[in-house]
Amino acid sequence: MLTIISLILTIIGGLNWLIVGIADFNFVNWVFAGDLYFIARIIYCLVGIASLWVTYYLVRHFKEIAHMRESRS
Repeated sequence: MLTIISLILTIIGGLNWLIVGIADFNFVNWVFAGDLYFIARIIYCLVGIASLWVTYYLVRHFKEIAHMRESRS
């Protein structure tokens, strides 16, 4: 379950950066502007932690994932 939540947060973070890159618009800062900026910082921290978890999961299970991919070919 943690991995699924981490993947969702990582995707949301990636989409936010895509919008920043294409349109120079930060959706998270827009939603949590003003006095709620601390919530945006919490979201950024959660996305960063989620990215670390996804990286750890990928490294830890790399052989298993690669083996599954090879068996499908």
